Amino acid sequence: MINWKKLNQDIENSKQIVLSTHMNPDGDGLGSASAMHHYITSLRLECKIIHTSKFPNQYNFLNKDNIIETYDAAIHDQWLEKTDLALIFDVGAYHRLGPLGNVLSANQTNVINIDHHPDLGDKRFNENYINIHAAATGEMVYDFFEQNNIRLNKEIASGIYTAVMTDTGSFRHSNTNQKSHKIAMNCLAFNVDNSKIYQSIYENKSKAQVSLLAKVLNNIRFDLDGRVASFIVSNKMIEDSGTMPEDVDGFTDFVRSINGVEIAIMVCENETGKCRINFRSKGKYIINDIAKSFDGGGHKFAAGATAEGNSNNVLQEVLNRTFIEVDRQNKVPVI
Repeated sequence: MINWKKLNQDIENSKQIVLSTHMNPDGDGLGSASAMHHYITSLRLECKIIHTSKFPNQYNFLNKDNIIETYDAAIHDQWLEKTDLALIFDVGAYHRLGPLGNVLSANQTNVINIDHHPDLGDKRFNENYINIHAAATGEMVYDFFEQNNIRLNKEIASGIYTAVMTDTGSFRHSNTNQKSHKIAMNCLAFNVDNSKIYQSIYENKSKAQVSLLAKVLNNIRFDLDGRVASFIVSNKMIEDSGTMPEDVDGFTDFVRSINGVEIAIMVCENETGKCRINFRSKGKYIINDIAKSFDGGGHKFAAGATAEGNSNNVLQEVLNRTFIEVDRQNKVPVI
């Protein structure tokens, strides 16, 4: 059992704390950080949430008082020099902190990893609080509050609810369990507006996003008798549709929903010359090992990575590795 009381002692003994999550942040990382921020600031401690990608607009409801900041060396480096504790949520791997991780290492900050991804043994984390059986990192944050007898409030509960809801796919994915629903029920007792949260995240697409999705759907590639569906989102497609790279969030899940598709793969170009890769599985095939082969990671049925190179070449390499893995798992049934 994780000793959450020790973490609370570390928090109470700190003077300045930074909270963060992985690049291209999602609801689990942001919701977990938001919940912890509201607690830490209630202790009258200096605390900031700093992440290293553009903030996704669908989570604006977590950022009413602009508590979530995007890393800027000119603004944050001096503040970070005085930071004695960093709590990192749902990151999967240290390098996914981006440039913020380099600053924390250089400053020799006490960096604590709170995650439901496996411990990769990265020594840049001073401590690891890991529970691979948790449906979301937000579930672990809930356990932190429960074990320390800290009463939730609406702001804390909203962050936890967002984390658990998004990482369970609105309580539809196979990681959803009785505890997921219990946490949601307890959060609702604090007047969390679940309908507003759902609409903000999932029913808030712009016309430009829908236009981009239409282009994607017209260019899906199907392999292995339709079991594998893949697509590329090019910089030109994003530019022509008037969207942003983060607007592709949810596209891979949509393609996975097609009848007969077991694995959906997205390769999305970005301005740095690298490609973002997303993997989604309905559950027949485990896909996080494919992501790991590209130095990525994630969960059994939802994972991601980045790769350098031409998007067509990257997709072909991803598909080659996927076909090999599918063939292997067909011979050795998934447990």
